[in-house]
Amino acid sequence: MPADVFDSAACALAVTAQDGTLLKVNARFSEWLGFSTAELCGKRFQDLLTMGGRIFHQTHLAPMLRMHGSITEVKLDMLHRDGHKLTVLLNGNQREQADAVVYDLALFGTTDRDKYERELLNARHLAEALLQEKTATELALKQAQAELNEAYAIAQRRALFAEQMVAIVSHDLKNPLTAIRMASDFLSRGQRSAKEQQLLGHIGQSSERAQRMIADLLDFTQARVGQGISIKVAPLDLHAVIHRAVDELRVAFPEAILEHRAEGHGDACLDGDRVQQIIGNLVANSVAYGDLRRPITVTSRLGVGAAEISVHNHGQAIPEALLAGLFEPMTRGTAQGSDVRSVGLGLYIVRELAKVHGGDVAVTSCASEGTTFTVTFQSP
Repeated sequence: MPADVFDSAACALAVTAQDGTLLKVNARFSEWLGFSTAELCGKRFQDLLTMGGRIFHQTHLAPMLRMHGSITEVKLDMLHRDGHKLTVLLNGNQREQADAVVYDLALFGTTDRDKYERELLNARHLAEALLQEKTATELALKQAQAELNEAYAIAQRRALFAEQMVAIVSHDLKNPLTAIRMASDFLSRGQRSAKEQQLLGHIGQSSERAQRMIADLLDFTQARVGQGISIKVAPLDLHAVIHRAVDELRVAFPEAILEHRAEGHGDACLDGDRVQQIIGNLVANSVAYGDLRRPITVTSRLGVGAAEISVHNHGQAIPEALLAGLFEPMTRGTAQGSDVRSVGLGLYIVRELAKVHGGDVAVTSCASEGTTFTVTFQSP
């Protein structure tokens, strides 16, 4: 190796005799150990090592060089002139020179490597700690999930029991309500004073409202607990069914102005009673929330392979935040209309009845145009 390359090398370089005597060292070697080049030449390499390093040199390093002719990345601790320890990685190679055996040594500092290894070790410890934390979190999550599942099962059983009780009570209330209505109808046929007629009218309207509420409750429990709401489809004149339903609703809601519009011609195949129930629920909703000074319009439309009914009112716009959940049970748009609204199942029942007919329900609402509920049916 040229002298200038040897002296300016980035690592510490040395050439030793077979017994370890330093024959030649470069500037980096001298700088690392704090000795001049002249002071180092003639010293034995092993004498510059710590006690542990000397033992290792005698028992392992020197024999390996003699047997294999080279060593690679052997970690050694050397002593600086002032006594502090310097850790290096040693690479050595044996070669012959002028009928003698010499060893070329290259030493590399380990400060950056040790720092990297410490950081790597710290990262490993951190990863192990995170893994342990993750495992503990997963166990806690699994336990919480098991507790949540158990709580959910209990809640489901309680909800099922409550819905079954609602179904039983609602069914049992039908008979006394029917008796009340029949009695009020019978009493209204006789000669009554204006006050008595008014009271009988209140009784009839209240029983009618209670019967609608019970019908909704029974349908709700049938949809949630039973096999779903049942229908019996048959060919019918949709316009005639809607016209008859509107006439009956005018009696039930005398304070409202109800109008019916018929569009298109032809028959549909639907459950007539359920269609009237849909109209009744939507009109009741419009009476509860609409502006009764303006008409509530019920429209029936017939097209090819489809039928549609809609109910429009001029009430206040439904808030945007409520539109998404409007057809969920026990949901109401506002607090108004408490005198005529039911238990908050009307729109839910409308959606379920539309679904069993193969259709759906939608709503549009704004301040300028009012609110329109539209039910579509797939009719063969």
